[in-house]
Amino acid sequence: MGNERGPQLRRQRYHFNVSSLDRDGLLGAELRILRKRLSDPRRASMGSQAAEGGGGGASSPCLKLYTCASGKQPAVLLQTKTSDDLLGGGAFSSKWEVFDGWKVFKGFKTQQNQHSQQLCFDLEALEHRGGRPLDLRSLGFARPGRTNKEKAFFLAFGKSKKRDLFYNEIKARSGHDNKTVYEYLVTQRRMRRAPASRGAKKPVHTLPQSQLVKPQTRPRCHRRRLHVNFKEMGWDDWIIAPLEYEAFHCDGVCDFPIRSHLEPTNHAIIQTLMNSMDPESTPPTCCVPTRLSPISILYIDSANNVVYKQYEDMVVETCGCR
Repeated sequence: MGNERGPQLRRQRYHFNVSSLDRDGLLGAELRILRKRLSDPRRASMGSQAAEGGGGGASSPCLKLYTCASGKQPAVLLQTKTSDDLLGGGAFSSKWEVFDGWKVFKGFKTQQNQHSQQLCFDLEALEHRGGRPLDLRSLGFARPGRTNKEKAFFLAFGKSKKRDLFYNEIKARSGHDNKTVYEYLVTQRRMRRAPASRGAKKPVHTLPQSQLVKPQTRPRCHRRRLHVNFKEMGWDDWIIAPLEYEAFHCDGVCDFPIRSHLEPTNHAIIQTLMNSMDPESTPPTCCVPTRLSPISILYIDSANNVVYKQYEDMVVETCGCR
């Protein structure tokens, strides 16, 4: 990951495990490296002057991104970019430096060897194009004390024809069978709720006797609110956005006559008629989602890649009888 203890940090290395990325339908890829703001922008100027032997003014540094040398394969220069805001007033603000990684990712071959599933990049900074090396730490690229989210992302984006199941990502994080997934969900929920359980107990409200005796009639099939909060579920350590959304759900009875806005199928109409005549022989039709919409989720997958993916059928739009 680069030596940051020496007198000058000449190169910084980035590794990305891309074994979990599906290459079908990908349209591009980017490497994003966070350059944090400098408390004292003069450090960048001093770094430039030190590279020149202590003389001359500070000029616009340039960043160079290489592939990592491996065996007989030499390092290949992927991109050179000049960052005018690395010195002066721009050094007061943090910024994501973006490099085009599509060329190297597109030529990356899928192999069985896990080591071959690693993308590797080297970053260096020069005083100017063809100039002497600069200390990357003096430009805001020092990494000590940063979280993984504040270091670098390899972002691949595209459009897939297949319908990805969000359950598959949950399964990849927790285990390989339904039992392990269930234990993961319960554990996350218990851990998140543990502090609240140590507080005062909520008062127990009892219903009046009249309400206990009176039979409650269920409303007809309709859409009801279902608020999903990933943070309360303990998933905010890997889901970046959104941390909550409205999913909705369907509830209610499908009795005769079925309203037209519930868009019943012909089979549902017949089944409802049979149920109304003889409930013992035929079960009622069910109130279920008839139209759903997708949401997009930005998250860190099980291989520590940042993924932005659209998942279908996440929000109930309409309910009906089936």
